[in-house]
Amino acid sequence: MKARLAMVVGDPAGIGPELTAKLLADRGNLEKASVLIIADRDEVEEGMRIAGRRFDYELSDKQPDQLATSGVVLWNFRGGASQQFERARATANGGSYSLDTLRAAVEITRSGVTDGLLFAPLNKSSLHQAGLRHEDENQWFAELLNVTGPHGELNVLDNLWTSRVTSHVALKDVAGLITQERIIDGIALVHSTLVESGLETPRIAVCGLNPHNGDNGSFGREEIDVIGPAVEEARRRGYPAVGPFPADTIFLRASEFDAIVTMYHDQGQIAMKLMGFSRGVTVHGGLPIPIATPAHGTAFDIYGRGTANVGAMQAAFDICVAMSAARRSMFAAA
Repeated sequence: MKARLAMVVGDPAGIGPELTAKLLADRGNLEKASVLIIADRDEVEEGMRIAGRRFDYELSDKQPDQLATSGVVLWNFRGGASQQFERARATANGGSYSLDTLRAAVEITRSGVTDGLLFAPLNKSSLHQAGLRHEDENQWFAELLNVTGPHGELNVLDNLWTSRVTSHVALKDVAGLITQERIIDGIALVHSTLVESGLETPRIAVCGLNPHNGDNGSFGREEIDVIGPAVEEARRRGYPAVGPFPADTIFLRASEFDAIVTMYHDQGQIAMKLMGFSRGVTVHGGLPIPIATPAHGTAFDIYGRGTANVGAMQAAFDICVAMSAARRSMFAAA
């Protein structure tokens, strides 16, 4: 049975509405899923104007309680945003709109009207101006969904997944946050997500923290005292993890693995974005509903030009469709 996606167009000051138009104007995508867009109608129309492409939609002024098996429904919803949106800059108004539409999409998906959630790029400065107090969206999603177990952002490029032990924190704080349990949680998170996606025995590599993997303790002992023992314990718990490996070479061996666990944000993100910036996806792992988004940002600098690359949005759509279809099949079989 076809998946049903809730979709949010992201920060209105950026390229999200344009990406939405380009994605849904491709009729092949609507053969994969039915879509509920939760957005201000004017923003959707503006996105189509910028993209120079249109898609048909059924307009609703209230939350639909079900979706047709094909096509697009637009719930004309603005949340608490009361002013006109400024373009190409971070604002509290844009952040409020992003959070309100996302919150509605989470509730709709949790209720079963949709199976998964896809959102176009957000701007963290806008979100924080609007009152977000979490380090990132994943923490906010976890609170909305009452998740207390391991959860975090997973980054995906083609067939390679990464998880990270620390995420949106200052680099000076990273070493103090590297613990055995956090490393094991990072391994377990990417393992369980890949298994749920159909990969029975994921091959998982774990990065070290220090230059040259610490060089036997010459440049730090985290690999010896914390990371290595954590990998051993993860293996005892049944996770097929190996490492730690030097972070500056492990991505050269990426084809040998299905997933790489990194110690901090840029350790994996720089490599993944260099390998395929226009295809990278962020999956919000450890949550009870599938949530995916492009790994890139709002690109304020090219707002309105119609030149935004839809590749990462397409990849996020495809992953979200696959995970949502699996979730729907699971509930149908229950």
